[in-house]
Amino acid sequence: MEMGRLCWCIIILVWVQASMITGCSGCLEEEQNALFLLKTSIKYPNKSSSASSNLINKESTTDCCNQDSTVQCSNITGRVTHIDLYGYVYGYSRDSWSGSKYCYLNTSLLLPFQELKSLDLGYNNKFRVSKEGLERLSGLSKLEELYLRSILLNDSLLPSLTKIATLKILSLFAIQEWDYEANNIQELGKLKNLQELYLDFSSIDKSFLHKVGVMTSLNVLSMTRCGLNGSLPNQGWCELKNIQELDISHNHFEGRLPSCLANMTALRVLNLEFNNFNGSISHSPISNLQSLEFLSLSHNHFNPATISSFFNLLKIKIFKSDNNTLVDETVSQRSWTPYFQLKVLSLSSSLARRPTRTIPKFLRYQYKLQAIDLSHNNLVGQFPTWLLDNNTRLEILNLRNNSFTNPFQVPYRPNPHIRNIDISNNDLGGPIPTNLGLVFPNLLHLNMSQNAFVGIIPSSLAILVSLITLDLSSNNLSGTIPNHLAMGCPNLAYLKLSNNKLRGHLFPAKSNLTQLRFLYLDNNQFSGKIPYSLSRSAYLTAFDFSSNSLSGMLPRWIGNMTNLAGIVLAKNQLEGPIPIELCEVKQIIFLDLSENNLSDFIPSCFNSLNIKHVHLGKNRLSGPITSAFKNSSALVTLDLRDNRLTGNIPDFIGNLSSLSILLLKANHLQGRIPIQICLLGNLTMLDLSNNSFTGPIPRCLNNISFGASDQKSNLGSRWIVSFVSGASTYLETKSQMNTGYDLFVAFFSEVDARQEAEFTAKNRTDSYKGNILNYMSGIDLSCNCLSGEIPLELGDLSNIRALNLSHNNLTGSIPTTFSKLELIESLDLSHNKLNGSIPPQLIELNFLAVFSVADNNLSGRTPERKGQFGTFDESSYKGNPLLYGPPLLNSWNKTGLPSNHKGEESGGFIDMDIFYISFGVSYTTMLLGIVAVLCINPFWRQVWFSFIEVCITKSFCFFVCDFS
Repeated sequence: MEMGRLCWCIIILVWVQASMITGCSGCLEEEQNALFLLKTSIKYPNKSSSASSNLINKESTTDCCNQDSTVQCSNITGRVTHIDLYGYVYGYSRDSWSGSKYCYLNTSLLLPFQELKSLDLGYNNKFRVSKEGLERLSGLSKLEELYLRSILLNDSLLPSLTKIATLKILSLFAIQEWDYEANNIQELGKLKNLQELYLDFSSIDKSFLHKVGVMTSLNVLSMTRCGLNGSLPNQGWCELKNIQELDISHNHFEGRLPSCLANMTALRVLNLEFNNFNGSISHSPISNLQSLEFLSLSHNHFNPATISSFFNLLKIKIFKSDNNTLVDETVSQRSWTPYFQLKVLSLSSSLARRPTRTIPKFLRYQYKLQAIDLSHNNLVGQFPTWLLDNNTRLEILNLRNNSFTNPFQVPYRPNPHIRNIDISNNDLGGPIPTNLGLVFPNLLHLNMSQNAFVGIIPSSLAILVSLITLDLSSNNLSGTIPNHLAMGCPNLAYLKLSNNKLRGHLFPAKSNLTQLRFLYLDNNQFSGKIPYSLSRSAYLTAFDFSSNSLSGMLPRWIGNMTNLAGIVLAKNQLEGPIPIELCEVKQIIFLDLSENNLSDFIPSCFNSLNIKHVHLGKNRLSGPITSAFKNSSALVTLDLRDNRLTGNIPDFIGNLSSLSILLLKANHLQGRIPIQICLLGNLTMLDLSNNSFTGPIPRCLNNISFGASDQKSNLGSRWIVSFVSGASTYLETKSQMNTGYDLFVAFFSEVDARQEAEFTAKNRTDSYKGNILNYMSGIDLSCNCLSGEIPLELGDLSNIRALNLSHNNLTGSIPTTFSKLELIESLDLSHNKLNGSIPPQLIELNFLAVFSVADNNLSGRTPERKGQFGTFDESSYKGNPLLYGPPLLNSWNKTGLPSNHKGEESGGFIDMDIFYISFGVSYTTMLLGIVAVLCINPFWRQVWFSFIEVCITKSFCFFVCDFS
């Protein structure tokens, strides 16, 4: 006993002395010098950068072991064991290297580190390593881990790497320049100690799989996102009998799983997700891999499989099979119960669609679940509270998009582990449980949207101090936004209460939501002014208060919220001018202030380079179109319709190269349509109707394709990972594979608004949005004072779906080139002065649903009643006295003029010569009488001149258009 105590004392003294020596001496001088030379040889452009400060600074310290994680040393010898240059020069511009595109790493500077075990050069897109440089690393006799992720490699890589015989882990992640030929692949077999090989995102060939079997020591092989395709070979790679973790996800593999997969009996992790595998899982070798703990089959094309076919996997803990088809036959087999206990189960969009779409019965025997996803399966029945009761350590519950019915009940006992609950898009009703916040006190994310919940927002939500996202939208909730919600959830960043029946003030006067970034309160019954309390949310990125009854003026403090990317206040009762402070919001992408009572000018200072969609229609804005959007080259939508704007369309309109939707309808604009509009190559919807434009239609409009564009519905936002739940489950694996499972990594757009545009076609005004908006294209120039002939070039607009030139002063004939408008659905040329005949070629327009040439001077026979023209009635041709043929009642008589059969049958007859003489005498007498009155009475003369002046202004055009 005494001898044992003495030994322990000696050991402790030696350990303390070694520690004291290490702390005093720091690293070796040669290692210190080598690190300094390594830093200076890289010639980093920014000496004050955080990356450069990670390496030892010779002038400031002699202890390279007291740095951060960039350099690590042995606790016993004090020698450097780890050097991490990960991302050290990633992304630096070419100019930063004095014109040099690459930085050749001098690996000889690493030779002094004879105790080095790990070297990470990953994610340095300016590093380039030569063949000789890699061979030089073989001098590091203890190097076990080498990470060369996303750097450039010269010459033949593999023979050089095989000289580093001590390697256990090799990462060639995202390597694009390396030789994968079979002979060189065999060289890797010389790495007898290599246990882990990572080739993710690399440019390798499928032939690699035929030879990788020579690497018999491999435990881990990862080849995700390498662009591999075809079927998996049945030999070569299956010789990896010691393999424990295999990841070939996110490729283009297809066909059945090879039978040799059954040889890998040591497999613990198998990831096959996001490929095109097919065949039957029930008859695949997977059921023989009884060591599996992680299995992902998600997003493939496997044939329907029975759930019980996986019951042989006794050690399985994480099972994912999203977007495949599984059949639950355990309902009729009561004795079929699994022996495994899952931690994670993900079966989104996978359960077979049958009349009895119920939760798989085997889940009633699971008690260790930490995450479960049964979303998008249309499951029926009452909400499965038993899932929460049985699995007391459950962290993530996703039952989104099913058909569970009310009531929604929570367990009686609190569950402090729950982080994420998503029960949105079901048929749940009744009030939200008042004790919800008490039962789940550590919730991070709660989504109960698109149900039928009623009542008020419960006060227990105020105790959810960790809550980050809350979505209660699209229910029937009433009452006000409670003060406790605004004061008790300091970490709340996403709040969506849209489409309810909430009322009162928009937001509580006192708010502690300083982290709020997304706020959606649209389609409720809120009233009053926009509260100042929102200004305390300095990180606010987007808000939508549309379709309420808000009043007052736009607050000036909105200019202080410089992070705003989306502002939606449409369909309220706001008034006054647009504040010039809005010009300070430089990051804005989406602005919608339409359908309010805003007045005055559009601020000319508003000139955001990022803005993509502007909706200011249906207000009382006046004055000319200012230079507010002159430099907005990213602008896609400009909607200024139904205002009181005056003047011309500015010439800078041609600079808006991304513009796809231009709506200027119903203003007081005048002058000619500028030819600069023809420079808008991406334009798809042009509405200049109900203005006072004069002159001809620009012939150059055929320079615009008017084709489909997904930019119209794309809000142009940068998708960002806003929040991660922190609720995740990981296996204990040897590798760095992502075998964890975090069901809620929330991707929120910077703008979550509804992009739509109104356009008149087919004699009605519709609101287009989504994919329909993308495919909609049209030109509306109606109700103006345009003159001249219709340009023949308009017939080149083969992608256009609506063309309205009605209520103008156009002359000439209808172009025969209109027969090339293959996709047109609505063509309105009515109320003009067109003459000639209707081109018979128009019957080739197979999609034409609305056609009108009424009230012109057309003559001749109507088009043959074939195809779509067989559906048009008399209203399409009325007001053309010299036009005849069906569906008109006129026919051709012997005098060469159209006659009315109905009039002749009734015996009526008028001598046309007598009619013309009588009409001429009466017209002359009346005209002379008017002239006499005007000469005698100066009052009536002044009234007459005023009347004439009104008739030649815009009001005359509106009168004609409205009258029709």
